[in-house]
Amino acid sequence: MTIQIRKLDSRQPDFQETLDALLAFEASTDEAIEQAVTGIIAQVRARGDEAVLEYTNRFDRIPNGGAQSMAAFDIPQQELDAALAALPEKQRLALQTAAERIRLFHERQKQELQGFSYTEADGTVLGQRVTPLDRVGIYVPGGKAAYPSSVLMNAVPARVAGVQEIIMVVPTPDGVKNQMVLAAAAIAGVTRVISIGGAQAVAALAYGTETIQPVDKIVGPGNAYVASAKRRVFGTVGIDMIAGPSEILVICDGSTDPDWVAMDLFSQAEHDELAQAILLCPDADYIAKVEASIAKLLPAMPRQDVIRTSLTDRGALIQVRDMAEACAIANSIAAEHLEISAENPQQWAEQIRHAGAMFLGRFSSESLGDYCCGPNHVLPTSRTARFSSPLGVYDFQKRSSVIQVSEAGAQTLGKVAAELAYGEGLQAHARSAELRLKQGV
Repeated sequence: MTIQIRKLDSRQPDFQETLDALLAFEASTDEAIEQAVTGIIAQVRARGDEAVLEYTNRFDRIPNGGAQSMAAFDIPQQELDAALAALPEKQRLALQTAAERIRLFHERQKQELQGFSYTEADGTVLGQRVTPLDRVGIYVPGGKAAYPSSVLMNAVPARVAGVQEIIMVVPTPDGVKNQMVLAAAAIAGVTRVISIGGAQAVAALAYGTETIQPVDKIVGPGNAYVASAKRRVFGTVGIDMIAGPSEILVICDGSTDPDWVAMDLFSQAEHDELAQAILLCPDADYIAKVEASIAKLLPAMPRQDVIRTSLTDRGALIQVRDMAEACAIANSIAAEHLEISAENPQQWAEQIRHAGAMFLGRFSSESLGDYCCGPNHVLPTSRTARFSSPLGVYDFQKRSSVIQVSEAGAQTLGKVAAELAYGEGLQAHARSAELRLKQGV
């Protein structure tokens, strides 16, 4: 079966309109899902463990008549350690190497996020104190696929930030536990693993139950039910983001093997049918070569049907005037993953303002970033890279302002504060400042 991937040209008069339509993605709100999630959350808040147990037995098809208590869903540390020990050596070493690289990157990130203080001439001390969250929840998808890499990317930065309790929830449909996921939890230092998922797991983390303490923040991807639940509990707890479909944007000057670029486009298209893969290139002949590579390589892909749908519905090969225009278009797209596959990638990277992660040079395939480079693979999607950032240590920390006003400082600042407070009609504010003023000063 051939593949029809759209080809665009930035010189076309309707190019921007066509591109905007291609990029447009609104996570459709399914009323049935919203109603179901609302009911599940209400039940968990009202009935706690009883509701979580009921929903998990039903939705995850727990065998042998279902679990009889929440204790059945706790996966002990010994089981995590055993999963790690039982992995084939290559898998174990790969997980450990990835975890160490992720830890080293985020340790450097933490160094950039220290608090500060300074003392003014009158003795007033001002500053900022950075402290970790006490307890976080990590949602790890289960079912159709398993994501040990997501365990590492979510748990390791939390541990580096200093979070003391990391509670991981992961559904186990039909009671099947993925051993690499459990092993990753052991490596990352997760403190508790509970084999529950869906909206009921999100509600349990947010509001707490008899056996699950409420967390301060919930991170990690999930299906439409999980995304809806995260939206609804936000405010009671923090969340990382509501992730949209995966995206890759490749800027290429035509000097990279077209097979490489085609496979890089596949690497995100294979996630799901709504994923988006786009190439920007000034060379029409090279674009034709990439198109030929796509046709040649696709039949060998186990997930070729998903890739074909993704590329047909949301993919594009776009000819641009030059590399500078490619960078300008990339900024408007603000992609989750941006590859700059060119002779001098740093030159063009200087022109990029909006991207979740940038991969510079032809050897920097996005897939390496997904697993083991070190920077986080939890990235802003759906053009939110215009205003948000990758998951990092800072997501597991909070900042408190520190203000220690000296007696001398109060004489100066008190007058300023009182003047502004009177202007706002807040007399108690003004008097609070004035009471500390020395008479006659």
